[in-house]
Amino acid sequence: MDKFKQAKQRLQCARSILIVSHIRPDGDAVGSVLGLGLALQDAGKYVQMVLDDGVPKTFRHLTGSRQIQKRPNGEFDVIVVVDSSGLDRIGYALDGYPVPDLNIDHHVTNLNFAEINLVDSQAAATTEMLSKYLPQWGLSITKPIAEALLTGLITDTIGFQTPNVHSQTLRTAASLMEKGADISTLYRKVLVNRPFAAVNYWGFGLRKLQIEDRVVWASLTLDDRNAAHYPGSGDADLVNILASIDDADIALIFIEQPEGQVKISWRAKPGFDVSKVASQFGGGGHKPAAGVTIEGELDEIQTKVLEATHTLFNGRVTNS
Repeated sequence: MDKFKQAKQRLQCARSILIVSHIRPDGDAVGSVLGLGLALQDAGKYVQMVLDDGVPKTFRHLTGSRQIQKRPNGEFDVIVVVDSSGLDRIGYALDGYPVPDLNIDHHVTNLNFAEINLVDSQAAATTEMLSKYLPQWGLSITKPIAEALLTGLITDTIGFQTPNVHSQTLRTAASLMEKGADISTLYRKVLVNRPFAAVNYWGFGLRKLQIEDRVVWASLTLDDRNAAHYPGSGDADLVNILASIDDADIALIFIEQPEGQVKISWRAKPGFDVSKVASQFGGGGHKPAAGVTIEGELDEIQTKVLEATHTLFNGRVTNS
């Protein structure tokens, strides 16, 4: 029996299912958890949906988001991890639980950590995969599920702009719209609308903006976060603003975290593979977008990561 059929059988036979995704969840993580979770609930399954960091405010308008909790409770017939390249990316969500039954993901750096691994690095988002899988598993896609899945597609492709968007991605989006998802409203909520605190937070990073050999970077400290009254732990998507700079091929953002950690995010123009440099520090991702969290001092980590980034690319485009 192939992996896809094994996954279908596990889900069909299960009565209780746990679904988790990665820390600092983005739209694809939240959309994947909700899309699969709500579909399984509609099929009569008992489902717990868990995100170690909870649901960011940007995605709390999605139906079912209030069901998502920070820790699981109880025992489960099947454990599913979605949109995570490795177990180290999910925080404490599975502490004390066995190896996951099912891993559904689209990251090229996925470590195939579950009993059954459905990994498609050609997919633009994990929600794109689920949009195809759910009907094949006999699960319905209602309007709330379509909204969750389309949210993942919109956010992971930055509004269908990334190089991994293909014709099937757009067909998937059209299919979800036919299920009732309003693409213009979702696009505005997750990519356009910003709270004042987020834009104020950008200002602190932009004051430290630097560029060298077509690599642009900025940093955000804990003091910056407090001064801006920004409630999140990420960069409020500032890295995507940096990635729009025409004079650069690679963009990085360094975000200081509590307990002596620094989160780094890379973005790249077509032709570059930033997952290679992220993997040098134990991280992962895709060719155009990657990330990692490292223990250490911000200035020291920034120096090491920039040196590695410059060394790997040296201002030259590579399609390898």
